[in-house]
Amino acid sequence: MGKVGVTTAVVCAAAAACAVTALVVRNRMRSSGKWAPVSAVVKELEERCATPVGKLRQVADAMTVEMHAGLASEGGSKLKMLISYVDNLPTGDETGLFYALDLGGTNFRVLRVQLGGKEGRVAKQEFEEVSIPPHLMVGGSDELFDFIASALAKFVASEGEDFHLPVGRQRELGFTFSFPVRQISIASGTLIKWTKGFNIDGTVGEDVVAELTRAMERQGLDMRVSALVNDTIGTLAGGRYYDNDVVAAVILGTGTNAAYVERAHAIPKWHGLLPKSGEMVINMEWGNFRSSHLPTTDYDQALDNESLNPGEQIFEKLISGMYLGEILRRVLLRLSKEASFFGDSVPPKLEVPFILRTPVMSAMHHDTSADLKVVGKKLNEVLGIPDTSLKTRKVVIQICDIIAKRGARLAAAGIVGILKKIGRDNAVKDGGRTVIAMDGGLYEHYTIFSECLQCTLKEMLGEEASSSVVVKLASDGSGIGAALLAASHSQYLQPVLS
Repeated sequence: MGKVGVTTAVVCAAAAACAVTALVVRNRMRSSGKWAPVSAVVKELEERCATPVGKLRQVADAMTVEMHAGLASEGGSKLKMLISYVDNLPTGDETGLFYALDLGGTNFRVLRVQLGGKEGRVAKQEFEEVSIPPHLMVGGSDELFDFIASALAKFVASEGEDFHLPVGRQRELGFTFSFPVRQISIASGTLIKWTKGFNIDGTVGEDVVAELTRAMERQGLDMRVSALVNDTIGTLAGGRYYDNDVVAAVILGTGTNAAYVERAHAIPKWHGLLPKSGEMVINMEWGNFRSSHLPTTDYDQALDNESLNPGEQIFEKLISGMYLGEILRRVLLRLSKEASFFGDSVPPKLEVPFILRTPVMSAMHHDTSADLKVVGKKLNEVLGIPDTSLKTRKVVIQICDIIAKRGARLAAAGIVGILKKIGRDNAVKDGGRTVIAMDGGLYEHYTIFSECLQCTLKEMLGEEASSSVVVKLASDGSGIGAALLAASHSQYLQPVLS
């Protein structure tokens, strides 16, 4: 058995051991009258969050069905299945100097790379991160884009001798814009709405590439935007650049999304000329997936009802970093109210929505100390609950385990749904590989979550098929990926002879 096989076996054994530990904790709780109400709440949670492989297969099949529906017509599915107009992913042959601008929140990054083809790859890269002053997030469109273009112009001015732009060539930029956009072409798209604290009326309905281009012209900066992408497509491009077997990208961080490479003729709603490559990258917006097969609880229902977007992003609310800690808080609050879990009174901080963030949940879940002191420390620091018993701490870890593993197993089912759609869910006869590029802090830092996801893929696909499926961490795909897409869609590329 190879190294990956050994690791997966260890992980799956650890998952089984964890389930046995949970059973022991539950049995001990049942034996004590005081703990009976606690045991009942935990048992109900476990039953409602259960993800037996049969149910996961139903979720994967539902994902595949929704993908077909979303590709057939606009609005035909909860999955938007957006056409990205990216029909040339990087190959590794790209050479030259390219820039990227990554705007997705209160900070933005500017980045430049010198590409050296198959041998040199990314020969050199530099980046700067810039904070956006709060008043520009709610001001005028020109003011925001002038601020961004000014920072970009300063960054270009600092270009060192290691970066070479051939004489007579215009600098080219990949623009990662992680807000809802209606894409019109590879380098144009209109803003549907602002999110993440931005609220600038003048930009909604406008082409964001045109807005940036005008601002660059006002700064005297001669630069062409050659690709407008979102972070998931950037991750796919970055993954493909280093590994030609990458077929999809998944983000599992604060939010979640997936993108994959589709055969152009399998997109009924595409009415343009088929691209020469025969391929088109699809941005699924899979956070909005929903199905009657998803295992949901009263906690999920209440969270959704009280959210800013009720009825939307149901899959995201079950599996992403924004929500896992909040689901845990809601379970602990119920235990506190109905079973006096933390004593006679309900801790006031436990009533505060989103006070319990997923990194805190992860830290508690990974506590292996004999007295679970990390769990005790976090409950005290974050929720103001001192002096918890070891038994209480063990129950907290058990609840973390139920919530995190449901999320990880559903994420794995979503990936299997994509593999089914593109015919990669069975064993590859010629020894080929199917690689998923993965990015996001949840997957990268929540080890129990990522190991459970890997284990579930193996369980769903079977030993033979799963041996050719690789999940590969591709940190910071969105930045470098945008620069690589600027290169693969450069105006200076030699036309491909058909």
